[in-house]
Amino acid sequence: MDTNKLKKFAQDARRVLIGRVKSKLDLVLAEDSAARRERASAVRDLEGKIRQVGEEQVIEQVAYTWFNRFTALQYMDMNGFNRVRIIAPVEGQTRPEILSEATAGIFTDDLVSENTKGIVSGLLDGRSASNDPENEAYRHLVVSACNYWHKSMPYMFEKILDFTELLMPEDLLSATSILTSLREVMTEDVCKDVEVIGWLYQFYISEKKDDVFAGLKKNQKITPENIPAATQLFTPHWIVRYLAENSLGRLWMLNRPQSKLAEQMEYYIKPEEPETDFIKISTPQELKICDPACGSGHMLTYAFDLLHAIYEEEGFDPKDIPEFILEHNLTGIEIDERAGSLASFALAMKAAEKLGRRRFLRMETKPDICVLQNVSFEPSELQDIEAMVGRSLFTADLRATLTQFEQAKNFGSLIIPKLKDPQECLRVVEAQDLGGDMFRAKLRDRLLTVLRMSETLSSRYHVVVANPPYMGASNMNGVMKSWTAKTFSRSKADLYAMFIDRNRDLIRKGGYFGMITMHGWMFISTYSKLREFMVQNNTLVSMAHLGTRGFDSIGGEVVSTTAFVQRNVRQNQDLGTYVRLTEATSERAKAELFLSAKKTTNNPIRFEARTSDFEKIPGSPVAYWLPETARKLFDEGGAFGDFLDARIGLATGQNDHYLRFHYEVSTKNTAFSCGDRSTAKATGKKWFPFNKGGSPRKWYGNCEFVVNWEKDGHELQTTMHPSGERIWAHNFNLDHIFRPMISWSDITTNGLAIRFYPQGFIFDSTGVSAFERTSRQVRKCIGAISNTKLGTYFSEVLNPTHHFTTGDFARFPVPTGIVDSSHDETVERAISIAKSDWDSYETSWDFTTLPLFSPDHRGSNMAETYAKLRTHWQSMTDEMQRLEEENNKIFIDAYGLQDELTPEVPIDEITLTCNPHYRYGGNMTDEEREARLLSDTMAEFLCYAVGCMFGRYSLDKPGLVLGNQGETLADYLAQVPEPTFEPDEDNVIPILDGDWFNDDVTERFRKFLRVTFGEEHFQENLRFIETALGKDIRKYFTKDFYKDHVKRYKKRPIYWMFSSPKGSFNALIYMHRYNRDTVSVLLDQYVREFKVKLNAQKSAYERVEISSDASQGEKTKAIKEIQKINSTIEELDAWEREVIYPLASQRIEIDLDDGVKANYPKFGTALKSIGI
Repeated sequence: MDTNKLKKFAQDARRVLIGRVKSKLDLVLAEDSAARRERASAVRDLEGKIRQVGEEQVIEQVAYTWFNRFTALQYMDMNGFNRVRIIAPVEGQTRPEILSEATAGIFTDDLVSENTKGIVSGLLDGRSASNDPENEAYRHLVVSACNYWHKSMPYMFEKILDFTELLMPEDLLSATSILTSLREVMTEDVCKDVEVIGWLYQFYISEKKDDVFAGLKKNQKITPENIPAATQLFTPHWIVRYLAENSLGRLWMLNRPQSKLAEQMEYYIKPEEPETDFIKISTPQELKICDPACGSGHMLTYAFDLLHAIYEEEGFDPKDIPEFILEHNLTGIEIDERAGSLASFALAMKAAEKLGRRRFLRMETKPDICVLQNVSFEPSELQDIEAMVGRSLFTADLRATLTQFEQAKNFGSLIIPKLKDPQECLRVVEAQDLGGDMFRAKLRDRLLTVLRMSETLSSRYHVVVANPPYMGASNMNGVMKSWTAKTFSRSKADLYAMFIDRNRDLIRKGGYFGMITMHGWMFISTYSKLREFMVQNNTLVSMAHLGTRGFDSIGGEVVSTTAFVQRNVRQNQDLGTYVRLTEATSERAKAELFLSAKKTTNNPIRFEARTSDFEKIPGSPVAYWLPETARKLFDEGGAFGDFLDARIGLATGQNDHYLRFHYEVSTKNTAFSCGDRSTAKATGKKWFPFNKGGSPRKWYGNCEFVVNWEKDGHELQTTMHPSGERIWAHNFNLDHIFRPMISWSDITTNGLAIRFYPQGFIFDSTGVSAFERTSRQVRKCIGAISNTKLGTYFSEVLNPTHHFTTGDFARFPVPTGIVDSSHDETVERAISIAKSDWDSYETSWDFTTLPLFSPDHRGSNMAETYAKLRTHWQSMTDEMQRLEEENNKIFIDAYGLQDELTPEVPIDEITLTCNPHYRYGGNMTDEEREARLLSDTMAEFLCYAVGCMFGRYSLDKPGLVLGNQGETLADYLAQVPEPTFEPDEDNVIPILDGDWFNDDVTERFRKFLRVTFGEEHFQENLRFIETALGKDIRKYFTKDFYKDHVKRYKKRPIYWMFSSPKGSFNALIYMHRYNRDTVSVLLDQYVREFKVKLNAQKSAYERVEISSDASQGEKTKAIKEIQKINSTIEELDAWEREVIYPLASQRIEIDLDDGVKANYPKFGTALKSIGI
């Protein structure tokens, strides 16, 4: 089935139908409309409905009602359930068959009422006036067909006598109509499976779902009417089969061990141990199966197939089986009327498929789909209810139950009725004769609705299967959040977790519930109470751990899921089977992998684990893949938390205000290496190193940010939240800041990577950190363990959701006696290598100079120098790989996990920037990696050269020279009196397409190259650089330099490029040297001077144009150049007039403390856009 076509159609159909229903609504509600005269009652109902729910909601409901009916009629057409096709034409024709027959005077009696025959005949033979008789006649025929199907399927085809008919879309017959598109996608082949209806439903509401999620970003919570759109997700068919076969199928196989049903259940996993305490089933009619969030009925339709096979095997007459299934076995619960209608329709079509049209029409039993309704009672009505049921039945539980459904559309199947057995009340109320008392009749109807919903929600099922809604507590509306927090305290963080809690109570003792949910409940601390309850009171029977990409329809690594089956008793035979499918990247791949694992018990992705085993691990994570050796470590050893105190860091609440990259601000206002708060405060400085997590780098690095902690963080510690209820920032950790720490990033997608930070840092909530508890100084050993394969191994046990928390770290097991200082030397060497690598790049605050200038790597020319440097980088990488593999071996042996882990470390996991395998990753050849590394190294050389041109760096002094606001050439010369390479005087370096200025960046770079690598090999070195870059130096500076610089400095560039609209003029300034006159210098000495030079060149070309000595070719070229220059001058004149001159006049001031994000936009379009 091509779901892409279905998706496009459904989304387009929703837009078209809503538009056409809206147009029809406007016509109907017009003061002089024909509808007001001819259908006054329906118009009054319509206006009442609009007052009740709003015009938008009415349009949405009517549009979907017609979408529902059209798709249902087409499905029945394609499967031969309509005697005459309603939507589809017969082969070789274009008009719907029912219309073709009507045109010929032929009417199918049961489909077309006598009244409709008269109306249609009058329209088609011209007796009745109409602007579009054929279309109007067809609309009447469709309405008649819908009314015909009302008797058999009232849930799908409500009797059309109201405003729904008034708002029926007009254009149903043209080549561009919605029905033409419907026929193109709902072909006979597509309609072989009723699941097409579910797909169309999901896709129809998908744009509404997008709207709801867009609202969440604006803090708009999910209201009850939007819950279906926000939470609907069509379950892949193989997962439906897995859940049904390992719950319903398993229970039947336990009762009928000789049954052949297993041969039909492709995804059924036989129990590893014999079960004896299962629920005994005598006949198939006893089985009760429920989907408490049934959506369009996908789970139930497959359960229907499975039950049909069971009945057949038991020898029941095939013509009786569908009705038995609908009457005795299947129940669906839903809050969305539209989805409930589809679920009922899907089950009805299953019955029709088995019975044929004639028998299906005679079948009186309807699918048991309970669409929950909001029902409330006034206190004054309770006395009448007591009279109806009798005093003995009007118990406290009944009174409480009567109030539980006021928010049924909000709470759904999570409602747990206080009245456990409403059957006696139902019997009494249903038997009452109220005569002509309309008030009491309406009250009785509401009472019966509550009692029937209570019965449906009682614990009477043998099996529950569900794909429940997913919704985090932060997205819930206030009423739901408050209620669920009280009702489901151990699972309140998400709806899906609450459904795990709820479903175990919907089934009888010893029953099965199968679900597909997000997999967070298996691991994260939020659900530890749920897990602990589960492993103590339930039995995990089996699991298909899907991970990401389990749903092709939502694409990407959006959500990680798991499908599982549990029993609500803790049985002695608690060995479950688990299949790990997390590496497969599509629905199909996961299904195929599951089937391969099912065939043999020694498959590497198949595991057996006891539910009781999970209790041995703190927090009871469902780490089914963990061997007994590893489980014992949790039981018998210590944990990281015994040695280090892990902390969540500072959450400022306003990172843009408080944080900067260190290179954005003045160096003199930044304090490094403060050992405590008092020392930091005494410096009087504003900015302090801030550990904010970052990329998965080991040992050392990610030292990029500084935070405003001026006056001991006074502003952070006193600024109130806009609500006025609390301090905005939190998690200050005042006793821990500035202390040495080990740290890891909050998100650990690529495994655990620990970095060592010396004293002087404050740490962020995304730079989770751990500190010494005592004076023993064991963090090096703990860090060493974490950076082995054990780190990733146990982080996936404790929390594979890629958010490794302080609690997870504290529970990380460690064998007794291995935490000591014997590993410190190895750790210190690894830190040293990683720090040397980090500091080799100019974005490090400890950067001194480029490694290319190190005497250890210097060769006779650039090529030889780079070759020596590349050899050095490879030796660093090799040494780090050796250290990590030695570290792995030591600790894998100490943990006794030699059978699980090997010490080898892939080269792409050596997290050094100088290692191209780590730096670039991806599917590149070695030659491509080397070429890119060379190119990037040369680009870094050019960037450093520009830094020397501005005086940020010097060839004569390591580290920063000019790094403070407003510094000048004089400040540079005070530090470097006789520079080898003198910086630019006016802080403006033009980047143009030719040598227009002496201080043009290309010319300055040539000089820099001569100074650094000598005149003798200048041309050779220049060619080497240009070959590496893939273009000449001037083209690199004009086309690529600034883009690379912005990327290198993470959209916070320190060199700013003034650029005319078409890029005819470009010039760099260094923001630390900027002053109020910089733009004036740019204008007077460069922009205007450039125009003078252009005019001079233009004059020269004009002389060529009129010269008698010039050839025709020379004159033609001159004319083209004149036109080009004129265009450039026009561009620059406008730029000067509209942009540069006004800026120069404003003499704008900047404050480096405000950061690039605040300062850069002050110059508007004068600067090249960098996307901030």
